[in-house]
Amino acid sequence: MASITSLRPRARESGARVRTGAMPKQGSSLLSGDALVLAGVTRVFGALRAVDDVSLSVAAGEKAAILGSNGAGKTTLFNAITGDFPPTAGRILFFGEDITLLPPHERIRKGLRRTYQSSLLFRDLTVRDNLYLAVRGVANGRFSFWRAGKGHASTIATNDLLERARLSHIADERVANLAHGQQRQLEIGMALAGAPRLILFDEPAAGLSPAERRELVALLASLPPHMSYLLIEHDLEIAMRAATRVTVMHNGRVLKSGTPDEIENDAQVQAIYMGGKH
Repeated sequence: MASITSLRPRARESGARVRTGAMPKQGSSLLSGDALVLAGVTRVFGALRAVDDVSLSVAAGEKAAILGSNGAGKTTLFNAITGDFPPTAGRILFFGEDITLLPPHERIRKGLRRTYQSSLLFRDLTVRDNLYLAVRGVANGRFSFWRAGKGHASTIATNDLLERARLSHIADERVANLAHGQQRQLEIGMALAGAPRLILFDEPAAGLSPAERRELVALLASLPPHMSYLLIEHDLEIAMRAATRVTVMHNGRVLKSGTPDEIENDAQVQAIYMGGKH
């Protein structure tokens, strides 16, 4: 396997980037190739402003990251994007369409996926069965009780996900018996069901060993070039290697945005997250 350092994605020639700033005019995100646009997104819980006036965008095909310590507002921002906790204020565009008020299942149908900090897996089922359920969950006829045959599209898609998530060798293993890193791989495989256009990864490296982290970065690097993702991390090393652009959040707001090298060498970021230059 290639070293973790060699797996950092290269910046795309199309100029894809994460940007912070004003909301584009309606429809302009399609012209500029934006997969996701957030404009002044705010989420308030009583007196707490968990997310405060966040504006950023992710280009189609971009691999981006949000970095921040615990309590920075990262997961709450994801919950606003997915509709689990809709924003109190602001707008969200997904490939040019305003999805601010859409329920979560409608966002899924449009190609938005996410993983969670805590594993949401069927532990008593096999790896194959978990992936099969993910495939059926976003397919037509998903409420059918009939098991698909070997030549069925859902079965073929399940086998494809086993390969893409590098889990074919443990396809028939119960999830409860898997190592933590393998469970994280399975979550990514399930998020890939149904040809997603943008995946939100919520701290996918949490609790992983160094070897599992290398496997995770390799798996992320193997995703199709046209597929966008936005991952949130408090681990600087993972964010630096899994993304071409990094946005730093602090106290619910965007602090900095730039390339991994720019963020790593930024004095303000170092002071807040690394205790000064090291």
